[in-house]
Amino acid sequence: MVTPSEVTPAPAAKPLTRASAPAPDLPRIVPRRHAGRWLTAAVALLLFAMVVNSVVRNDAFQWSVVGRYFTTSAVLDGLLLSLWLTAVVMVLGFLLGTVLAVMRLSANPVLRTLSWGYVWIFRSTPLLVQLLFWFNIGALYPTLGLGIPFGPQFLTVKTVNLLGPTLTAVIGLTLHETAYAAEVVRGGILSVDPGQTEAAHALGLSRHRTLRRITVPQAMRSIVPTAGNMLIGTLKGTSIVSVLAVHDLLYSVQLIYNQTYQIIPLLMVATLWYIAVTTVLSAGQFYVERYYARGDSRALPPTPLQRLRGRLTALRHRLSAATAADARPAMGGDR
Repeated sequence: MVTPSEVTPAPAAKPLTRASAPAPDLPRIVPRRHAGRWLTAAVALLLFAMVVNSVVRNDAFQWSVVGRYFTTSAVLDGLLLSLWLTAVVMVLGFLLGTVLAVMRLSANPVLRTLSWGYVWIFRSTPLLVQLLFWFNIGALYPTLGLGIPFGPQFLTVKTVNLLGPTLTAVIGLTLHETAYAAEVVRGGILSVDPGQTEAAHALGLSRHRTLRRITVPQAMRSIVPTAGNMLIGTLKGTSIVSVLAVHDLLYSVQLIYNQTYQIIPLLMVATLWYIAVTTVLSAGQFYVERYYARGDSRALPPTPLQRLRGRLTALRHRLSAATAADARPAMGGDR
């Protein structure tokens, strides 16, 4: 029988120091190859370059003529009128649309029916038909009066003298946009959790104050993207008022090429201005959406400049890691 005193203890393992430890032969991590992605990007860039080359080198565009008329006073005046129409129509349209949306959500059946009927009629009729109808409203109502219904009138005015082409365009575009704005605002209000309204009523807030301070600020997250789309659509839709001889951007360009017969370059002038203004409006829409996203998420979505900086930083780190990985085997071979 072996006693404990006769058992020879095993020698303790010596800890491996950094100098005595063998250099681990770690496999090199190779990033995943995306051959299909790079091939698709190359084909897309090739097609884009072909399109740009065909546009730039096509003499039919007459880029010298485009540059000559791009900042003329007639074109700039038409552009200012288009911007003015867009601003007035959007402001009035959303003010009236908000009223219609509240009427549609009201408990009063008469208000709900009137709001629904308005939206139904103006969304069912083409915009051009509405503009032509308002332009010829004098055929239905030669005079407009203010007085007692079925009684004497105190003030009368001829419709032809009251409604000019520009005012007709404002009325027609505003009434058309009001119908769409009402549905946009109504959808935004319905997107808010009903518990928010119930909590506000439980705290004693009135319906009007709840709508103004609780519901609408939260609904803006859903309203702003669609409203921005409507703003851009309204800007481009103002070109249709050229049929009423309103001197907007497109009509001003038409007046010029009717005299010079340079149709393509003048249309390119209008196109470039529409693209420039739409780009500015799209950038503004992004920052407005970012502003109203504060209450929805803890971290705001990055701006394009922040996103670019993040990608450059990630690319720099990736290049540094690749350089360090290439230098590591060389250092191990020297040892």
